[in-house]
Amino acid sequence: MLVRSIPKRRTLARLVRASRGAGLVVATLLFVPVALGQDAAAWLQRAAGAARSLNYVGTIVYQHGSRVETSRLVHLFDANGEFEKLTNLDGPAREVVRNNDQVRCYYPDAKIVRIEPRSFRNAFPSLLPQQLSALATYYFFRKAEIARIAGLETQAFVFEPKDGLRYGHKFWADLTSGLLLKARLLNEKNEAVEQFAFTDIQIGARLEREMIRPPFIFLPPDWQVRESPPGEVTPQETGWMARDLPPGFAKVVEGFRVLRGKPAPVAHLVFSDGLVAVSVFIEPTPSSPQPVGLSQQGGINVYSRQLDDHLVTVLGEAPGATVRQIAYSVGHR
Repeated sequence: MLVRSIPKRRTLARLVRASRGAGLVVATLLFVPVALGQDAAAWLQRAAGAARSLNYVGTIVYQHGSRVETSRLVHLFDANGEFEKLTNLDGPAREVVRNNDQVRCYYPDAKIVRIEPRSFRNAFPSLLPQQLSALATYYFFRKAEIARIAGLETQAFVFEPKDGLRYGHKFWADLTSGLLLKARLLNEKNEAVEQFAFTDIQIGARLEREMIRPPFIFLPPDWQVRESPPGEVTPQETGWMARDLPPGFAKVVEGFRVLRGKPAPVAHLVFSDGLVAVSVFIEPTPSSPQPVGLSQQGGINVYSRQLDDHLVTVLGEAPGATVRQIAYSVGHR
């Protein structure tokens, strides 16, 4: 669901991936903030722990805009750590295998395996005290209905924004284990802009290590190996700041990071209200023309603008008004 065509789709896709961190489709659900009273805190803690420490295997349907993707996920946790394997069931063939902090993406059609470090799961690895209070200030939290998802009884939870500067969120968690089985991102009109859901799942299943092994023990000689540079932000002052942030947003990350296809490290700032994160990328204006203005990719709104001899790109799972406000608040420190 695009507001308009996006000429530099590959560049935008790289920024979207960088803003979210490398990993699996359900990565954003594995580290969630703790706030909004005892009920919310207890649920969020339980959901995060279940996603990391349980063994489970199931089929995930992921919708973003008009696109639908179906994948098979195997998650194994044992004394050696956390392991995952995600296999595309439709579209181009792809397998993503994670061994603790290393991610390998196999593309059989192109005969390429890409090795990537695992970035932080959400856009922020830790939360500041002011973010926790912001959750209570800018979102209503409530329990919703009991519903069956993938054949299991779940409890629905809703985060409703108190203003028009953030999206709403609805989550469904398994009553027995606490594992998240469905998540929906809701826009200002309460319409779903992005959703994932298990259509079948076995929780606590006995899994064998073979189920999460890569497709090859030894890579065929006609395959190429491409190793991505570390994606973590190198913390340091960038010389940039945002002067007029939407209420409740605070800076949680500042530094430089290396992005594939960019000739030099890009300044990266991340602002969060405690539930979602908005990434700001600042780079010298590229030699080729770049799209400016508002665009959309699934539930992610993107706003780009020229600032002197730099290109500012702001993106996040937030309304267009929010990313635009942040883009125009960016300036030299």
